Amino acid sequence: MAAPALPADWSTRHSVLANARRTAALMNALSGTDDRKPHPKPVGKAVAEVLREYGESEPVELAPEDVVRMRAAALLLREVFAAEDVDAAAAALNRLLAERTGPLRLTSHGGGAPWHPHLDSHDDAPWDEWFLTSSCLALTVLLWDHQRPPGGLCASPACRNVYITSGPGPARRYCSRRCATRERVAAHRRGQRTTETGAGSGSGSGSGSGSGNS
Repeated sequence: MAAPALPADWSTRHSVLANARRTAALMNALSGTDDRKPHPKPVGKAVAEVLREYGESEPVELAPEDVVRMRAAALLLREVFAAEDVDAAAAALNRLLAERTGPLRLTSHGGGAPWHPHLDSHDDAPWDEWFLTSSCLALTVLLWDHQRPPGGLCASPACRNVYITSGPGPARRYCSRRCATRERVAAHRRGQRTTETGAGSGSGSGSGSGSGNS
């Protein structure tokens, strides 16, 4: 059977980086971090939206138990994002690859897609198995390619999001500009309060000292 013609954007939508970003987006949706918004979506609906955004074919149907099991998979993957250096990230991925994934195989989904690698047991594997194994594959290749941890945890204490690191440049600490700006503003305000408190203490000390010397 001849391979199907590639859509013009197939390579971009299904690149290793795109798959890794899908992992982070799914983990964030599964962690329920949308509850910081005024009207959060149900977790299952948020996860389905991420899957569609990253090219999952319809119908995208998630039962409540699928979401529960995907959350458990996200917790396992979180260890990779929490790794402090490339060695720790590699060790975490090695454990997942040894304990949670199957052998590498190629599939075209019965001729409906170009040939591509999978680590799940079969094309109709449950959502959580597909999520965990496809994430391990993308994060492994990303670590291999850049020789650095493939992702991280947002440094903002108010945020539980994960993010993907990609390419050269300074180490990233926040999942978004919003978190980086919020923490920068908070640090600035703390600095202002410290300066004002110090100035007030200095004034009181100076006044008392002058009084004692007169």
